[in-house]
Amino acid sequence: MFAITGITGQVGGEVARNLLAGRQTVRGVVRDVNKAKVWAERGCELMAADINDAAALTAAFEGVDGVFVLVPPNFDPSPDFQEARAIAGTLNRALDSARPRGVVYLSTIGAQTTHLNLLSQHTIIEQALRKVSVPITFLRPAWFMENSNWDVASAKNGLIQSFLQPLDKPVPMVATADIGCLAAELLQESGKVTGSSSWKGCVL
Repeated sequence: MFAITGITGQVGGEVARNLLAGRQTVRGVVRDVNKAKVWAERGCELMAADINDAAALTAAFEGVDGVFVLVPPNFDPSPDFQEARAIAGTLNRALDSARPRGVVYLSTIGAQTTHLNLLSQHTIIEQALRKVSVPITFLRPAWFMENSNWDVASAKNGLIQSFLQPLDKPVPMVATADIGCLAAELLQESGKVTGSSSWKGCVL
């Protein structure tokens, strides 16, 4: 059994799809069960839990081989990143209490920097989760290729807006399908799952 937060999103959904293809049991951890019914139809168990609710997260993470943690993005955090610090504390308590066999946390490229910026939210959470008493992998993907979808409309008018600076610096990119595939593999390794040898590769 693997618990997946963010299963209704692009990356979380890819993780779940790959695990299901590997004949693994999946528990979707969602804020609103009604919005994830499609995953129940695909055979997933669903449990309601908010990222800020330690008790609900503990219940959702108990009895599983691995947990995929995806924190909802916050593009306007407080100057002291109090939201990220609160989430870090909640996740720390939940994982320490539930004690899954392994955890994969979806971080981001740039989380290693010491200069405060928007990505520092993941830096803070990474530092907190390093204290958790279960094996944990920090997955730091590059810029999502799917973000380019935002640029299609403006590109038709000859303009592509960019939040990446400087503009002439090459930026690594990766598809969410590849992130989900790798995360699923890492979860199964950390959980030491057997019986999945018949499945090789990823669902694309």
